[in-house]
Amino acid sequence: MHAIDDGPESSTEPPEHEPSLLRFGWLFLAALVAATGWAFLGSDTPQRTAAGERVRPGDAYNPVTAGERLPDGFRQLLPRDAIAPVYDPTFVNAAQAGWPDATEVIGVEINGDARAYPVSFLGGRELVIDEIGGEPVLVSW
Repeated sequence: MHAIDDGPESSTEPPEHEPSLLRFGWLFLAALVAATGWAFLGSDTPQRTAAGERVRPGDAYNPVTAGERLPDGFRQLLPRDAIAPVYDPTFVNAAQAGWPDATEVIGVEINGDARAYPVSFLGGRELVIDEIGGEPVLVSW
């Protein structure tokens, strides 16, 4: 039998090295991710609204600002929220409106409270968020 001579006895401890630039890069990236999460997950993050829960229009969950993506294959002509809805519309009685009798409207009556939304107006704004007879309503055209 022959023995191999390794020379002087070698140490089992790893050699000491200065921290590498790569290690600092990973630490910087981890800190950046943590700071970004902290900034975006604060109390201003929109939360989904429970079914039946009433909220003011500005406090409602907005999928656009929440960063939700459009479904695959969805062809969108206008960007999301390009047409702003009408919030809290004002009304006059039918006699004051001065509309011809043939004016097309979307009529809604809830708990004795009646509203008429002219289709000609809805063609430009498309959505009205309102409250009729104490109930929240979204009128869409």
